[in-house]
Amino acid sequence: MTIHHLHLGELKSNCYIVETAPERCIAVDIGGDSSMLLNFLIMKKLKLTKILLTHGHYDHINGVAEVVAKTGAEVYIHADDAYMLENASASLAASMSIMRFNPVHNYTAVFGDCYINDGNLTFRVLHTPGHSPGSVCYICEDVIFSGDTLFCCSIGRTDLPGGNINEMRSSLRKLCSLEGEYRVYPGHNDSTTLGYERECNPYLLKL
Repeated sequence: MTIHHLHLGELKSNCYIVETAPERCIAVDIGGDSSMLLNFLIMKKLKLTKILLTHGHYDHINGVAEVVAKTGAEVYIHADDAYMLENASASLAASMSIMRFNPVHNYTAVFGDCYINDGNLTFRVLHTPGHSPGSVCYICEDVIFSGDTLFCCSIGRTDLPGGNINEMRSSLRKLCSLEGEYRVYPGHNDSTTLGYERECNPYLLKL
């Protein structure tokens, strides 16, 4: 699996571009800087077909509308966070961002433990609430795109509206119980592995 990585938006959130077939790809989270992503797709000669959102906060969705307008890509988000795509307050853009909020009106709302196919790859949707009610991780082969649920040696905030520490603990247990080894690509900061986090992440050690 070929994965490209861009830092986009005000908070330089991680955007991952995954090649799913020759000249075809999906993106996980687009927090802003849509022109940077669109230029990258042109440079790599890739057609973007789907955008998989790990949750609905502005720093993960604020470039989506412009990219959809240019590419026609389908947008997927968990049903519990879907309303954030059209609401500046709910997405935290109104209170935390200085950039214009760009709503997304056309999307597919998904639920936990379903699957999204694209090209030669299948992405499992794992519902992991705690950072937000509709936070999810996307699992594909030996990779987890963990959004703001699991970071390298840390976890996502639970003190924002809709956050819940008990749900976060349950979600982390769900990730820890996955069999096998996985590479973890989070919404912020560096990538890691699930094995390393099981042994070294202080939040996982407390579960």
